[in-house]
Amino acid sequence: MSTPANGGFPKRENMFEREPARRVFAGELREIREQFRDGTDEKSPSYVLLPTGQRCNRVFLVGSMTEKKRQGEQNMFYRGRIADPTGTFFVAAGSYQPEAMQQMARIEPPAFVAVVGKPSIYETPDGTILVSVRAESVTVVDREVRDCWVLETAKATLDRLDTPSSGPDSVRATEKYHLDPVAYRKMVYHALSQLKF
Repeated sequence: MSTPANGGFPKRENMFEREPARRVFAGELREIREQFRDGTDEKSPSYVLLPTGQRCNRVFLVGSMTEKKRQGEQNMFYRGRIADPTGTFFVAAGSYQPEAMQQMARIEPPAFVAVVGKPSIYETPDGTILVSVRAESVTVVDREVRDCWVLETAKATLDRLDTPSSGPDSVRATEKYHLDPVAYRKMVYHALSQLKF
């Protein structure tokens, strides 16, 4: 009798299914102020709450990497500044993200890049709130990919504005952010106006 390729163990792909990476503009990402765990233990997944009312464990961002810095010796990591049509965001990759760190090491700014990663909120000693993305992957792309991402992210943002969820996340977002839908629509239309077809 032959042994199954997986050694007879049950399939595990659904046990550790990753959260979908949400398309988010830098203009929304930098306004995030709410971070929480969905559970009581340290291994519970961590989320940020987007101002447009959706919880988000992972993000998918595309923009131009304008700056990259290598920091640390023992615990080396890279930081990058990336700009999309609505603003800038920051990514980091270190020894816990070896693939992303190697990818960032090879990139020479300026370059269009696609980033998938986990957003986190940090507070500086002076009380400034910063949002950074811990990269899982950083891939060089071309302008066409960037433009397609802008179109898809514009649609995703407008969908969140037009059809807000009725659950507790939406209520929490309303209390936390006092969202101005008009300002977000202007941000989306500004991003679209930057495209050249």
